[in-house]
Amino acid sequence: MRQGPAPEGPGVAGPEPERKRAGFRVMLKRLLRSKTGTVGAVLVLIVCLTALFAPLLAGHDPAAVDPLNRLKPPMWLKGGTKEHWLGTDNLGRDMWSRIVYGSRVSLIVGIGAVLVSGAIGALLGLVSGFYGKWIDAVIMRVADGFMAIPTILFMLVVMAVVGPGLTTLIFVIGVTNWVSYTRVVRGEVLSIKERDFVKAAKAVGAKNGRIILKHILPNILSSFIVISGMNVATTIIMEASLSFLGLGIKPPDVSWGGMLSDGRQYVATSWWVATFPGLAITVTVLGVIFLGDWLRDVLDPRMKTKA
Repeated sequence: MRQGPAPEGPGVAGPEPERKRAGFRVMLKRLLRSKTGTVGAVLVLIVCLTALFAPLLAGHDPAAVDPLNRLKPPMWLKGGTKEHWLGTDNLGRDMWSRIVYGSRVSLIVGIGAVLVSGAIGALLGLVSGFYGKWIDAVIMRVADGFMAIPTILFMLVVMAVVGPGLTTLIFVIGVTNWVSYTRVVRGEVLSIKERDFVKAAKAVGAKNGRIILKHILPNILSSFIVISGMNVATTIIMEASLSFLGLGIKPPDVSWGGMLSDGRQYVATSWWVATFPGLAITVTVLGVIFLGDWLRDVLDPRMKTKA
């Protein structure tokens, strides 16, 4: 007797959710087997949770000035107090609260700039690799021109002309970092468009836009994710560098680069003012790099490590 299809409903899980859960479990097991990936994921998770719950974790207003408590040392040093357990800066502002709120700026700029540069670079790379000919030549020459310009000098000029600010900083960093995406995506597209499934789609009359979205784009996502993860670390350092030079985030907003700039003249006498934000930048960048290395090993078939 012929049986009907298996019942589906709210209490019965379909094959797609089961497949997604199984894929998630496999990725989690791979992550836990990798010491580098696990450390990177833990560090990134800590920074993200710190930024998300900054109002709960910070014990003071990060912009509150207290001249009577300026340059207080951490609580484990002589003269330190539990009220400011990481000490205070040259204006009496609580170091811990400023570091906690500074994580928000670093993550917003890092992720926002990568989204901007990734969107620009991926679009130009897809168009350049798929259509080729004079379109490819024009895009590649523009990319060569951007590579010839010193990145930090270009950003300094733009920030000096437009003026500092969070939105401006994200846009400037995003616009200057699209070349690496374009080159990687273009190389992937040149390889994928010669495969049989793309030629078959062209043979049945599929439009170019559908071929790019349905057949080529899903096959370059792994490379795109890998390069995006690595660029987040680079972007965080760029933001800190611009803020250190006084052309990034302006007070009362808090950034780790600005904290470094404030503390550079007190390194000899009050080392904690510059050391703690520097450690925050280092830990965050290392976490992103470790996690990016693991993603590269997992998602890029050419870079997968042997079990």
